[in-house]
Amino acid sequence: MAEFTLELNDDQKQVRDWLHGFAADVIRPAASEWDEREETPWPVIQEAAKVGIYSLDFYAQQFFDPTGLGIPMAMEELFWGDAGIALSIVGTGLAAVGVLANGTEEQIGTWIPQMYGDADDVKVAAFCSSEPDAGSDVASMRTRAVYDQAKDEWVLNGTKTWATNGGIANVHVVVAVVDPELGSKGHASFIVPPNTPGLSQGQKFKKHGIRASHTAEVVLEDVRVPGHCLLGGKEKLDQRLARARECAASGGERVKNAAMATFEASRPAVGAMAVGTARAAYEVALDYAKTRTQFGRPIIDNQGVAFQLADMRTRIDAARLLVWRASWMATTGKPFTSAEGSMSKLYASETAKKVTAQAVQILGGNGFTREYPVERMHRDAAIYTIFEGTSEIQRLVIARTLSGMPIR
Repeated sequence: MAEFTLELNDDQKQVRDWLHGFAADVIRPAASEWDEREETPWPVIQEAAKVGIYSLDFYAQQFFDPTGLGIPMAMEELFWGDAGIALSIVGTGLAAVGVLANGTEEQIGTWIPQMYGDADDVKVAAFCSSEPDAGSDVASMRTRAVYDQAKDEWVLNGTKTWATNGGIANVHVVVAVVDPELGSKGHASFIVPPNTPGLSQGQKFKKHGIRASHTAEVVLEDVRVPGHCLLGGKEKLDQRLARARECAASGGERVKNAAMATFEASRPAVGAMAVGTARAAYEVALDYAKTRTQFGRPIIDNQGVAFQLADMRTRIDAARLLVWRASWMATTGKPFTSAEGSMSKLYASETAKKVTAQAVQILGGNGFTREYPVERMHRDAAIYTIFEGTSEIQRLVIARTLSGMPIR
């Protein structure tokens, strides 16, 4: 078991510096253009694929870092470059985590490589969980999966929303209801292979921030997938549903559903994304405060500005420490007895919103224009308190964990 340390080793530092260089030289120069275009930045994704950043091998290396710091370190550097483009590069990872969390070894080996493609023909993947009437309230999910035993196929019907890469993905991972009586415990995850009839893109959303990342509805109309596309397999699903029914009857311990397993694994990574955006805004504000003069002196000479910057940096470092702790705990098998994963996501996402707002304020009128990147960073930061569990949901998870009570 790796010992906890705040010092990155030489290999980690080399990867961090490599990612930082890519973010500075490739992502940042393209950020404004793709934010304005509100389109998937395929050329940037392809550049990331060519150098090995957008690949299964790269994410596997970071995922299996024994310290747990590989993924958060990578997320922070890429999102320091630009949140919208970075999410286009890493968005496939959520679908990959869904397969890793719930799939068999054969499914992992078959489907995850198809999510990425290769440098000459890049692909993306989508994880489809949220619905128009079921975001935080996963128990209200309506998308159904019905097993056709005669053909050994599952038939999926429903509409998913807020899906990153939804409709343009090569592979979709869809969470659906297989037993409505069990609520959120009656869900399962399915692979929808490329070009499967019945799957289509619905509305593409025009967003406040992260506009270079494609977000859309996914419509499923009598989508038939082979039995082997049920993540984990039918035997495992039947066993899990049986346990859930027994627990429901006896009031026993909870059984995690497929979507929650994915989100629990990814929350510290989202926190790291927020840290990257917050750090980027802080650095712009610090540089601006040192060079912008008013009344014959740099504005950083004023406590009103200097103290804001001190608070910004303190919050960023505290958020990073929470993210690193949760990531280390997850990798070393230590249970989140105080909902440490949710803590990291909550604090880091709230930090990103606050720090980017302070950066806009420090830049004054310039911060409100698109001539400076803090305006875009502030818009981008809003998503962190919303997706993969709102701040309110994180507080609910933390409070329930701490109290042991079914707080509503």
